[in-house]
Amino acid sequence: MLRGVAVETLIAAVLIVVGIAGVLLPVLPGLALIVAGVAVWAVPRGDALGWSVLGIATAIVVVGSIAKYLLPGRRMRDSGVPGRTIAAGGVLGIIGFFVIPVLGLFLGFVLGVYVAELARLGDRALAWPSTRQALLAVGVSILIELGAGLLATGVWIGGLVLAA
Repeated sequence: MLRGVAVETLIAAVLIVVGIAGVLLPVLPGLALIVAGVAVWAVPRGDALGWSVLGIATAIVVVGSIAKYLLPGRRMRDSGVPGRTIAAGGVLGIIGFFVIPVLGLFLGFVLGVYVAELARLGDRALAWPSTRQALLAVGVSILIELGAGLLATGVWIGGLVLAA
């Protein structure tokens, strides 16, 4: 039988690994699972190390969550993609998520941007640069979220090393 601490650490590790997978395949709330995993390890400890690790990991996740929405959206707006085009991509992304689980979110977003820009500009060649910006924005968003998740995981691993 494993000690309570070892069980909590194992459960935390599983939640964190599933959270990182959830960042890459957005079916699960990846960053929330990572914070939950850190909390499963930190809260029962009840010491300064556990609370510090949880606080730092949570702060990283909050900053990453904000940045993943602000930075790609700003970049798209700065490149001339109007807000209604982004909204059309969002709506088709949500629909796509239910039509083709996981991949449909990305495919629907990109298709929505392309169709909205095609309707707005009336030319496929002119609609493509906006679509390319949408693809780039999706990629940047995933990378920001993954970076935040990996940083939070690194903080937890650092806490494990310090606790040993």
